[in-house]
Amino acid sequence: MTVRNILTYPDKFLRKKTAPVTAFDDSLQLLIDDMIETMYDEPGVGLAATQIGSGQSVIVYDITPEEGERQAEALINPEIVFREGSLLSEGEGCLSVPDFRADVKRNAHVRVEGQDRQGNPVVIDAEGFQAIVLQHEIDHLNGILFIDRISSLKREMYKRKRRKQLRQQT
Repeated sequence: MTVRNILTYPDKFLRKKTAPVTAFDDSLQLLIDDMIETMYDEPGVGLAATQIGSGQSVIVYDITPEEGERQAEALINPEIVFREGSLLSEGEGCLSVPDFRADVKRNAHVRVEGQDRQGNPVVIDAEGFQAIVLQHEIDHLNGILFIDRISSLKREMYKRKRRKQLRQQT
């Protein structure tokens, strides 16, 4: 397993929609393993394939408490098929949007259909934190960042801050 580089805003690849996975082969298994390793290395609770430069429709996540045993899940070709209610995801952050957190309005309950890493059908009814994580990562597969779901004023403030950070790095 390899820890991969995470793309960060404003990388244009983060805005691309992913293609469905059709081959559940060794290269897919390696991608999933690398994604899990990368997510844990950061540390994060979720990661979408686009965040490491892959155009495949794959997410991984682990919402177990820090003191619990790790239980990473992989979801292939995930799609939200039902949404209900709303909640405020307080202080949401993202590995691809460094040094920024914001409150984001999300659905309180979602039903997600997809496949496991072997290609078997999966249906997940998620609420609370799991629903937030799934929505966040599936957004990535559709080229959407969490900053797209906040006020334009806060988004513009972050963009200016990020441009300044990138200028200082060069």
